[in-house]
Amino acid sequence: MAKFSQFKIDLKNLPEGINEYAYQLDKKFFDAIDHEMVRKGNISVELTVRKTINAFEFNFHLSGSIQIPCDRCLDEMNQEIDTNNRLIVKLGEEYFEESDEIVVIPADEGEINIAWYLYEFIVLDIPIKHVHELGKCNKVMTSKYRKHKAVSSTQDEEDDDEFDDEIIDEDIDDVSKEDDSSKDTDPRWDALKQLI
Repeated sequence: MAKFSQFKIDLKNLPEGINEYAYQLDKKFFDAIDHEMVRKGNISVELTVRKTINAFEFNFHLSGSIQIPCDRCLDEMNQEIDTNNRLIVKLGEEYFEESDEIVVIPADEGEINIAWYLYEFIVLDIPIKHVHELGKCNKVMTSKYRKHKAVSSTQDEEDDDEFDDEIIDEDIDDVSKEDDSSKDTDPRWDALKQLI
């Protein structure tokens, strides 16, 4: 963790009251973390640490944007990050996590490195579904998606309907121009279609 030395906070020598810190997380930070979820970004971090009698209350505010792959077309997209997080740190015998918000660190070490916590807060703020705005997806990829998409007879999946609306008519035309051979159907399928 030497590469994250600027994220170490010495709790033993922390003055009483509120202490403020500011960090800028850029490509260098994400390269050092070396985790595949987020590789690029520019995030501002404001941190206040309040020392109490038996604990340290960390309040984080992270804001900025990161670049992550779009779930639909896999091209990179900007994802805004704006999150507030809280962490309570206590000193104890050995390291363990009491809960999502409470961490105990060894009293003899007396310091905490917050680099990984910052990364986790960013990742937790990414929506489950992260896609480009309407019409911004890679057109080649959306055309291929449309070409290979399975369609149900009820067509009750709203997400697919939303995506279909995104694919504009010219994209559909491009697909038909691109692959005229797909119009030729297997005669066995034609025979089966007559049964319906």
